[in-house]
Amino acid sequence: MNPNKIRNTVAAFAATLVLLAASGCAVTRGQETVGAYIDDSAITTAVKARFVDNTVVAASAISVETLNGTVMLSGFAKNYTEKETAQGLAWKVKGVKAVKNEIAVRP
Repeated sequence: MNPNKIRNTVAAFAATLVLLAASGCAVTRGQETVGAYIDDSAITTAVKARFVDNTVVAASAISVETLNGTVMLSGFAKNYTEKETAQGLAWKVKGVKAVKNEIAVRP
């Protein structure tokens, strides 16, 4: 396996762990259950991992947020191919119910 891929995957995983630890159990009443929060975090991590493994998508330029199985993509893409590839990769993750693609394509 390519050392850069390994490093990027480890970095994405470490960043996810830091974000989860920093946010703690930031679930408020009426928002979502702790179980749903954990599922959403797993979906977000899986989508970002697919971005890291893909050569078309710049994982660092696209943000991923998940709430109740709905994935929100935002950030910037170099072209429409990158934007559509990111959306397609998100749909392939188990547990995704919807994808909102708010990625802006830079001219």
